[in-house]
Amino acid sequence: MRIRLYTILALALFIGVACSDDKGVEGISFEQAVIRAEAVGGSHKVQLNSSDRWIASTDNPWITILPANGVGSTMCEFHIDSALTVEPRRGVVNIRNLATNEVCEMVVEQEGFPYGITLKDAEVAVDSYRSPESRYFDVTVNTNIDFDVNIPEGAEWLSNDDYRVVLNRGERPRDVKIRFKWKINTTDEERLAQVSFSPKRDVELSQQDKLSVRQAGAEPIIPDTRAGDSIAVLNIARKINTLSSWESSDPMDMWDNVTLWDETMEGCTPENKGRVRSAQFVLFNTKETIPFEVRYLTAAEELYFFGNSNTFLLNIELGDDISALTQLKRLTIGSYGLISVPQSLSKLKNLEYLNLCANNFQTIPTVLSAENFPKLKALVLNANQRNTIYDLSNTSRENYGGFSDEPSFPEHLLCWNELDTLVLSVNYLSGELPSMDYLEKWTAEEVNACDTLPEILIGKPKVMPTTKLLAINLNRLSGTIPDWLLYHPMLDWWIPFSLVFPQEGRDAEGRQAGFDNEPVNLNYYYEHYTKKKLAKSNSDESTEQE
Repeated sequence: MRIRLYTILALALFIGVACSDDKGVEGISFEQAVIRAEAVGGSHKVQLNSSDRWIASTDNPWITILPANGVGSTMCEFHIDSALTVEPRRGVVNIRNLATNEVCEMVVEQEGFPYGITLKDAEVAVDSYRSPESRYFDVTVNTNIDFDVNIPEGAEWLSNDDYRVVLNRGERPRDVKIRFKWKINTTDEERLAQVSFSPKRDVELSQQDKLSVRQAGAEPIIPDTRAGDSIAVLNIARKINTLSSWESSDPMDMWDNVTLWDETMEGCTPENKGRVRSAQFVLFNTKETIPFEVRYLTAAEELYFFGNSNTFLLNIELGDDISALTQLKRLTIGSYGLISVPQSLSKLKNLEYLNLCANNFQTIPTVLSAENFPKLKALVLNANQRNTIYDLSNTSRENYGGFSDEPSFPEHLLCWNELDTLVLSVNYLSGELPSMDYLEKWTAEEVNACDTLPEILIGKPKVMPTTKLLAINLNRLSGTIPDWLLYHPMLDWWIPFSLVFPQEGRDAEGRQAGFDNEPVNLNYYYEHYTKKKLAKSNSDESTEQE
């Protein structure tokens, strides 16, 4: 009996030792000792074996165990947060048996994120043309390192807005949205740009995607043809959003404001017959320069653009395309919102009339000179004001146009003797009119050879002697009217009390505009020009007929 009892006790002791060594149900254990997690994190389920109450604890906030305590064996779920760096990390979860105080460990090993720059969409296709507000696309870049956007050389038609890569919570991948903008394709050939993204630090990337941007070619236009002219006119009207356009189904002969070359017209050639001789584009809404299709109107002698919306808000730079029309004789780009014209405009050597009125110029465009336009007869530059400002010295506005950045009156225009018309009215030109003493003077021989010229002209500067119209009214000019103007042979033709003498407001220095010696009438003038006669009025002519 005693031997049997010893045998039973020995067997029980053996079984107890075996359970402790195997971490059986009388102790506490996991089915596995290590969890290996990916960098993105996630959930891992592991069976916990225990016979008593237990509780879990860890010093690693990126690890969560559910449940955190319990009784007996339980399926535990470990939630691993996303990694924060490229370096791997290690954490430990302790499970304590509350009855025996025995502790079981679960080791969590997590990989770090490798450096990478990846794209959700690596290929983008854009049209050759869209309205300005629609010429963009957004690209989502997934990255865990700051980077530069590299647009290849030759792809100036593509650009990107500013962007930020925020890594304030560690170098784990996050999405960065970049907006790319594109310009219209002026050729009929497709173009491609391969945009790369390079890290700002010297690191090894596991993946580095490139962005492929493909742009369609423009609608083909056959140069120097009637069909090419019609497509060009229609595209110009569409792109600047004219209120009244033309029906493509109608022949060009029926289009309003478009004149075609006819063999009865002077200067018509067999090549130009039936092509566009002149075209007018009025009442439109654009924030861009004249569309590139204008370059195809190679037979045109006159083009007229006038009436853009909200011109006082615009800052449009005229492009080079119109400079290809070397046959142009008359060009109007008025109320368009221009702030500059290109030097290439000087290619228009046949230009006889140029009207750039009602734009937003701060200075006289430097291209405007007698050397660049040898055939020009009329230059119209009036009303280049964004805003009507009476007192320029008491305003908070800037860049208000009207040639307000001109340091003085643009006297080089007064040296342009070939002009028969110069209109500078309703601008913000200020200061005094130049004396022009350096110019050639009227001689006694010249005065005596013409019975209408008075002797008072002798020795005075010969300023634009044959100009038929000079208009400089409603600027901010002040000081003394020089003698070359007071006694100019064409002064009475210029309607001086309407288009020359009247000024208004104050200039930027606070000086009241207006001339000190403005005459009351032209009696003084006709005392010297004794052989000049005023044109008869309508009432005088009707009296004679009766």
